[in-house]
Amino acid sequence: MLWFIISLLVIGLVAGFIARALVPGRDPMGLGGTLLLGIIGSFIGGFLGYVLFGKDIEEGALQASGIIGSIIGAVLALLVYRAVTHRRGTLVR
Repeated sequence: MLWFIISLLVIGLVAGFIARALVPGRDPMGLGGTLLLGIIGSFIGGFLGYVLFGKDIEEGALQASGIIGSIIGAVLALLVYRAVTHRRGTLVR
């Protein structure tokens, strides 16, 4: 069970790193932020995979489509994060 959790954290970290590499621009986040981005991306990718294709955990936790979905979800989460923080930074007070 411990190795399963560690492998999911590593996959989340890799998904977050790949998402940051795919989306151009700088992101001021460290290793923890990248890991959190990958974990959030995994939830988004898993939800989208379930809604679009009807896949769930019964078919296996680690699948190539799940890893790709994690990366796509992380890219979407990063774009939403940038949109929210960009708006907050341009407010006139």
